[in-house]
Amino acid sequence: MGGAFLAAAVLARVGGRIGLPTIPLFILAGILLGPHTPGVAIVDDPHELEMLSALGLVLLLFYLGLEFHLDDLKAGGRKMVLAGTVYLVLNVGAGLGFGFLLGWGTAEALVMAGILGISSSAIVTKILVDLKRLGSPETKPILGIIVVDDIFLALYLAALQPILSHSDGLAAALRDGGKAFGFLILLALVARFGTKVISKLISTRDDELLVISFLGAAVFVAGVSDWFGVADAIGAFMVGLMLGSTTSGARIMKLVHPLRDAFGAIFFFAFGLSIDPGDLPSVMWPVLAAVVLTVAMNVLSGIFSARVYGFGALAASNISTTLMARGEFALILATMAAGAGLDERLSPFIAGYVLVLAVLSPLAAGRSHWLARLLPGGRAEEREEEKAPVPA
Repeated sequence: MGGAFLAAAVLARVGGRIGLPTIPLFILAGILLGPHTPGVAIVDDPHELEMLSALGLVLLLFYLGLEFHLDDLKAGGRKMVLAGTVYLVLNVGAGLGFGFLLGWGTAEALVMAGILGISSSAIVTKILVDLKRLGSPETKPILGIIVVDDIFLALYLAALQPILSHSDGLAAALRDGGKAFGFLILLALVARFGTKVISKLISTRDDELLVISFLGAAVFVAGVSDWFGVADAIGAFMVGLMLGSTTSGARIMKLVHPLRDAFGAIFFFAFGLSIDPGDLPSVMWPVLAAVVLTVAMNVLSGIFSARVYGFGALAASNISTTLMARGEFALILATMAAGAGLDERLSPFIAGYVLVLAVLSPLAAGRSHWLARLLPGGRAEEREEEKAPVPA
């Protein structure tokens, strides 16, 4: 554990001096010190950090929920659903078509649809935090799309499971999907109508008791969500959404900050542990093709989302580059595919594809003004900003 934290810290410090984001450096630390790379391996089995990695994901999404107020959901509900639906149609549709084009099989194509179609909530959250964009106007459609993605994810996994297990149990799949959707509705109702009760239950002047209370609530609901077939991350997000609207919301956000940073680093480090660099050359060309396709679909969906919200080219570029990352969900699908005995090329493909985008997305998001110049209206927007008077 100590080695994992220190390795992530050293690489992040070195990268910070040359302007690199922390996410790919945490992942790189996991690759270099994992069991698949020759040399010193401080972790022989990536599963040893599985619970801590899951806690990192829970805390990242819990913090995201604290930032995402219910007023934002109510004010932008229709726009959020529209932007999220278009994002899914473009990216999931492109992933499904790409899967069939590769010719690896129908089940593999369905898995590919999810891999290419759904963004990484954890990496998106980390990008927004690192770039200090949580308060930016375009962050609302980004978070809205993430919420729609996660709702789709719950239903998608429920439908995919019987296919991968070679089961024809349609009734079981529908039952699981209904159970997941029902639990999401329950969480949403509690978040909408139970704020006053939750505020009284969580309220305390003692910081120690408050930390234990919100951490226990986030992890417990995440675990229950997973049992209902809903991604644990979305359960933690909903708890953050509930607690962020209480009188203790500001204190909780301050107290969870160091926990989020520490365990978030372990999440990305553990992701790097699972990557075997020796498998990557065999799937290099499919990975590069998938990356190009993902970039194109994200730019199109980013332009659409920006227009729905009335934003300009820079906001469209920020949306496109931030949502480009793929991560934890792709790893879940890689595990499911391996257990189902699907094409053996799928696992190294997922590792390579996720690694490239985990590096590309933070770098592109930090330099999104370059892409903005190429989008419709980008040059004009840049000229207007140059002419704008500098505040005294």
